[in-house]
Amino acid sequence: QVWQIRLDMHLLNHDGNITDAASIAGIVALCHFRRPDVSVQGEEVTVYTPEERDPVPLSIHHMPICVSFAFFHQGTYLLVDPTEREERVMDGLLVIAMNKHRDICTIQSSGVVMLVQDQILRCSKITAVKVAEITELIQKALENDQKVRKEGGKFGFAESIPNQRITAFKMESAAVDTNNLEQQAGEIIAKADPPSEVFANPILHTPGTAQIGEGVENSWGDLEESEKEEAVEEEGESEAAAFECHKVETEDTSAVRETKNDEPIVLSDSEEEEVVILEPQELPRKTR
Repeated sequence: QVWQIRLDMHLLNHDGNITDAASIAGIVALCHFRRPDVSVQGEEVTVYTPEERDPVPLSIHHMPICVSFAFFHQGTYLLVDPTEREERVMDGLLVIAMNKHRDICTIQSSGVVMLVQDQILRCSKITAVKVAEITELIQKALENDQKVRKEGGKFGFAESIPNQRITAFKMESAAVDTNNLEQQAGEIIAKADPPSEVFANPILHTPGTAQIGEGVENSWGDLEESEKEEAVEEEGESEAAAFECHKVETEDTSAVRETKNDEPIVLSDSEEEEVVILEPQELPRKTR
């Protein structure tokens, strides 16, 4: 007969490197856990309550601790314990689980970066140092917890439950002076460094583009050489068409006689052509 132990983890917040945090929380929970004491006589098994016998700890021979390494620029830069923002831009991740005896329990690599042997050996040496530090902190916390419990007190998470607080750290309440806040703010601003140079107006490099501050000229929207030539040709054609619109053609100027009251003028020769004098606002046109 064996004990079945289930370990559930609930994330209160996540700021990156959840693998390392979960491994530390899990191994500490298992080391802190106490199971009921039992006795076996033949096929008869007796499970004792905590009042009858003190619960006993689990048989944990070593504590594997995970250490994560983030790689940037195809392994050029190495970062231990990446944050959530750093994980968004990293190229690859290497997780090494090791105990304080420098026994490697597992290695997991993910991402698009290819690691060489020297990089893995370097990470394993860093892992050995970090695991020794974390294991020492865990053992001290467990010893303090056991000491306080023997004295009848509470330690760690159990201490924070009556205060309805998640964290176990305590801070005494202190009065905050809210008088003369504007004067205090003015003094702080006066002691602060002046802001860097700020451009009051945007710098206009080319028509249609604007730029504020320093930087390079924006070339977005510039026409290609072929597009510029087509634009020049289209502009010339539009000017020629406008000139033709303002020019009134007459085949025989001598045959035109002047009239009054803007009456139609008919050519003396019996040609089937009529020229009409239009108002200044209208465009002249040629009709038959």
